[in-house]
Order: sequence, then C-alpha cells, then structure tokens
Amino acid sequence: MRTIDHFIAGHAGIGSARTSDVFDPNSGQVQATVPLGDRALLDAAVAAAQAAQPAWAATNPQRRARVMFRFKELVEANMDALAQMLSSEHGKVIADSRGDIQRGLEVVEFACGIPHALKGEYTNGAGPGIDVYSMRTPIGIGAGITPFNFPAMIPMWMFGVAIACGNAFILKPSERDPSVPVRLAELMREAGAPEGILQVVHGDKEMVDAILDHPAIGAISFVGSSDIAHYVYRRGVEAGKRVQAMGGAKNHGIVMPDADLDQVVNDLSGAAFGSAGERCMALPVVVPVGDKTADALREKLIPAIAGLRVGVSTDAEAHYGPVVNAAHRQRVENWIQTGVDEGAELVVDGRGFSLQGHEQGFFIGPSLFDRVTPDMQSYKEEIFGPVLQIVRAPDFETAVRLPSQHQYGNGVAIFTRNGHAAREFAARVEVGMVGINVPIPVPVAYHSFGGWKRSAFGDVNQHGMEGVRFWTRVKTVTQRWPDGSPDGSNAFVIPTMG
Repeated sequence: MRTIDHFIAGHAGIGSARTSDVFDPNSGQVQATVPLGDRALLDAAVAAAQAAQPAWAATNPQRRARVMFRFKELVEANMDALAQMLSSEHGKVIADSRGDIQRGLEVVEFACGIPHALKGEYTNGAGPGIDVYSMRTPIGIGAGITPFNFPAMIPMWMFGVAIACGNAFILKPSERDPSVPVRLAELMREAGAPEGILQVVHGDKEMVDAILDHPAIGAISFVGSSDIAHYVYRRGVEAGKRVQAMGGAKNHGIVMPDADLDQVVNDLSGAAFGSAGERCMALPVVVPVGDKTADALREKLIPAIAGLRVGVSTDAEAHYGPVVNAAHRQRVENWIQTGVDEGAELVVDGRGFSLQGHEQGFFIGPSLFDRVTPDMQSYKEEIFGPVLQIVRAPDFETAVRLPSQHQYGNGVAIFTRNGHAAREFAARVEVGMVGINVPIPVPVAYHSFGGWKRSAFGDVNQHGMEGVRFWTRVKTVTQRWPDGSPDGSNAFVIPTMG
C-alpha cells in the first residue's frame, strides 16, 4: 500500500502510529494511506522553518519573485500529471482539476509581482529635516489548514502570497486528498525555494490544535466548515496569532423576470452541479422572482438536469464525477431526505445513483427541489453536494432579503438585463462577493476573496493586496539626519507638536 509522506526538511520517510485511508472515489477502494502527525512532528517542521526563514526574508523581493516565476513554470509543465493525481483522490473530472490548479496559479502569478506589492509609503519633510516611511515585513512562519475540495487552488492561494512576502509556510492539507499538496511543495523546492520554506504536515484535529497553539507560528489561514472556522479563529486569536478562517456558504442566484432563462439554466448547470457541488462558491439556491419566472425556470431546468452526465473522473464527456468518500455521499443523501421530510417538493431525486462498472464508487445523481422555504433546515445549512433548491420570491425586496438574512454571506448572483436592478441589488445585499450575470463570482487573483457573516472570521481577506497585508506587518520609521548646528536650532520636534 502506498504511503503519502509528510514533506518536512531533513526528515524523509517519517512514520506515524496513526494513519488515515485515501480512497479512489471512482472505485470506492483504498489506494493509499497517509500518516497523521502530532506535536512532535510539527516541532520538527517549525524548527526547519525557523532555520530557513530569516535568510529567505533577507533575500530581495525580486529574487523571491524569480522563484515564484519558476514555480509557475514547473506547475504548468506538470499540469497533466497534477490533474490526474488530483482527480484520482478527489473525484472531480479532469477539466475541473485543471481549473483547480489554474486558479491557484493565478494567485502565484500575482505573487510574482511581489516587489511592487511590498513597496511602502514615504513622506518627505514630515517635520524639519524629518522623513517618515513604512515597510512591510514578513510575519515569520505562517500556516495553512486547507479543505479537501480544492487541494491545489486553496493551498496556492495561501502559500503563494505568504512565501513571496518572505515567510516560511507550513501546510496542513486535508487527509482525504493529500498527494497534490505534497507534489506542489516538491515543485517549490525544485523552483529554488530553500529547504524548510514550504513544508507539508498531515494530520487531523490533533495536528490542527498543535498548529493553533504553537508559539512560533504567527499567522494561520483556514478554509473549511463554519463551525470549525469559528473554532480555529477563536483558539488561534486566543493564542495571540493573526487568523483568517473562511467557513461555509449557501450562495443564492436571484433570477429576475427579464433574465435570459436559457443562459441562466446553462449557468446553473455548472454552478450548482459542477464538481459535484463540493465547493464553497457553488450556487445551490436559485431564487426566481415571481411564480411565472419560477414555473418557466423549473420547466427548463428539468430537461437540463436530465442531460447531465455523471461519470468517472477521467470521462471527458462527464459533467461531474463522484463525491470524495462514502461518508460524504451519505451526508448529502441525508440532507435530501431532510428536505423531503420538511415538505419541499423533490422534483429530481439523485439518490441511489449507480454507474455501471463502478458500482462501488461514491456517485450521486443531481437533485432538484422546488418550493423550499427559508424556515427549512435544508435551506439554512450547507449541503455541499449536487443539489439545487428553488426558493420562490414574490418580489425584488424579498429576493434581496433572502441572502442578506441568511447565516452565510459568501457569494450571491443576480441574473437580469436591468442595470438599475443589478446596481441596486449589488449595493444593498449583505454578502461579500456579488456576481451580476456571473454565477460563481470568485474574484480574480489581484482582487481578494472573502465572505461575510459565518462565511468568514477575521478582518482580512485572502489573496490580492489583502493577502499581502495579512502575511506582513507594517513597520514605520521616523528618521532625521541632523546637520550638527551648535546652537541646537536643529532640535527634534515631533511634527504634531511643532
């Protein structure tokens, strides 16, 4: 049985008493094991990071950028192998795996411009002979705790900016699909990053708690469920760390009566069911405004859903593949039953789906609910599977209120031809990321990613300039070069006092 080892400087082939199975979601079979580390193993990674980080921080930003450029080239050269590896452990189709990697690389591309992003501020003549300037300095050692659903993109969102800023980085990926994060660390080393600058430790809650408590780790980035995000944020902050913790989502798509319904249905097919719905920016709730709009949308959705192809990860014609493991499939099916029990109308039932020749795989068909109401638990919580819910809104005001009052505030979209309605909606809705005729409004890499309410804990978003601010601290210097006047006429006076 293959073992997916930790990637720690100077510690090849480290074993652990505890292990976890890594499945092939297409077959349902165990394909590898991953060791689950502990505090002692984390100490080894931290020691290596402490040894490497000062020299890396002292390396000028242009040279650090060259490493990022080389890393980007290596990832692109290995794209096919990485996508195959990712799909074999996660279950998403190859095209989605390539997209996973590419969206992470876009943040690395942003990090290639780190010399410009790190430029500070300067005030000449703040007082007589006095200049003031600021500089951004690295935190020291950062850590990332990442989920199973984007094993390439989310780690690169974190370590791309953190390492470019001069930090060492310790990554704890999901134990469900850990191979790609390890391979990315190997490629970063090949790109010229010093040993110890990017390391990967595997583990479960024991490792997470060790990271949260370790005094040498100065900043932590997390993506996962909201309950765990809140726990990570609270415990990390109590330990004196800087923490950003991104949680769950229940993104809404508002469909106005004037929307192009054919385009909406095409967008929903990918946004709701792509990657088997296992993404925090999926669009699992559609809110048609008015019953006429809802009836017409439902009529178009049913044949579109029937035309979706569920297949193995390597099926180039498949729209989506299996979910990550049997437990997650059962969780999604339980939520479908909850929706039925609550009185929602199950229009398309994806439970019990079986793929010929892959009967033991973790497949689930697409499901569609209608007449879901805001009081239903299946509406309030994140299902994280290929399930689309129709929540009918009588008017525009209700459509604005639904996502604004939901416990999650990650993303939202509005479909309309009316510029005034779109502008009004974007200004008023209480959600962090808004799409206008864009179903999955993930910002480009030089902007930042982050939701509101229980979708994000912390004050600073991921990547873009927000990421640079998160992974650095500002140091402000006030300087004076006296001319040596013997009468003391050049005495120092704080500008605000003179």
